Amino acid sequence: MSDDIAVVWGHGEAGTPLSAFDAALAGAGIHNYNLVTYSSVVPPERSVSKVGRVEAEYGVGTSVGVVLAEAEATRPDETVAAGLGWIRAREGGVLMESSAASAAAVRADLREKLADARRLRDWEWDGDAELAVHEHTVDRTGAVVVAAVYGPVAHGAVGGR
Repeated sequence: MSDDIAVVWGHGEAGTPLSAFDAALAGAGIHNYNLVTYSSVVPPERSVSKVGRVEAEYGVGTSVGVVLAEAEATRPDETVAAGLGWIRAREGGVLMESSAASAAAVRADLREKLADARRLRDWEWDGDAELAVHEHTVDRTGAVVVAAVYGPVAHGAVGGR
């Protein structure tokens, strides 16, 4: 993987919500790592790219920094959606996450959050917002995830909101 922050997504089905979440992480290629949740700031030297699935092979159990949007459902035919949106500026960038009952609702929520992020920062913004949204209709118990994967975390680093 390059220095890009990789945006990946997946969905999964299983017997429990946690197992379905794990299956969705597997679909995105990030199920064998310890995910460290980051707040939603993109360093100025990093770019963000939609890749669909992580192709890098980190060691099993590696701590990997992510911004994560996820949703689970337990009713057949229920739809869940999750997504990330981002905007870039010369000073850096901002990622926002959302989940809802439809991709359309996630997109609307992300656009509002990104507009708020622009208003909060006196930055020189480049271009329009980008979105990555994934939707899944559940068979039994299902989940969907969209994650921005920053890569391995240095030992001793701490994530959080």
